[in-house]
Amino acid sequence: MKHVKEVANLTGISIRTLHYYDEIGLLSPATSETGYRLYSNDDIEKLQQILFFKALDFPLKKIKNILERPDFNQLEALHYQKERLVEKKERLETIIATIDQTIQNVKGERTMTDQEKFKGLDFSQNQYEQEARKKFGDEAINQSSQKLNRLNSVEKDVLEQSFHAIYQKLAKLRHGSPASEEAQNAIHEWYDFLNNNVGYHYTLEAFQGLGQMYIEDERFTKNIDQYGEGLALFMRNAMAVYANQNK
Repeated sequence: MKHVKEVANLTGISIRTLHYYDEIGLLSPATSETGYRLYSNDDIEKLQQILFFKALDFPLKKIKNILERPDFNQLEALHYQKERLVEKKERLETIIATIDQTIQNVKGERTMTDQEKFKGLDFSQNQYEQEARKKFGDEAINQSSQKLNRLNSVEKDVLEQSFHAIYQKLAKLRHGSPASEEAQNAIHEWYDFLNNNVGYHYTLEAFQGLGQMYIEDERFTKNIDQYGEGLALFMRNAMAVYANQNK
């Protein structure tokens, strides 16, 4: 068993932060008869998990939800964390190399092409594509990409406007019941939009699973909640209701 000061020295985390983790129920060690926090080996391993997720910029609330899941698997989490951190490392290394080349370019030591100036800074790829491929298969995602790529600029603009309109409508309803008629009508629009425009047919089960991803993946949550805080959670709940009601 380790006292809080020992854990703070071991990890570099302040005692105040460890106390805060205890207060919010993220990491709550045992206490001695005299009231001192005592960290077991299991607590240390849990703290390691917390810090791995923090290295991936997961918020504490999200980390707490993940660790409290009954199906949480430490080994699976470690593989996930490694995969994501390797991706992050490779991208950062590419950006650093671009900076080094840019320094040389500014000094007149080399000439960069326009393409080289933005190497590693390409945001054209869908950041959720890998997760989508795992859940729905390569063929389905390839079909979706092919259909979207066939659209001209006007068609893509119309599609984007429809996308934003549905999200804005749902954002206005997010403080109400996800099972309300208005909410379910709006979610039906979203279901139809996905099935008619992305080139992949979502079964009700896949649609509900997609909604679950909206809250399990911080990137989804952050992107959706730009339309209104809590929208991702509201959509998850409304999509679950929709799937259950239409089975």
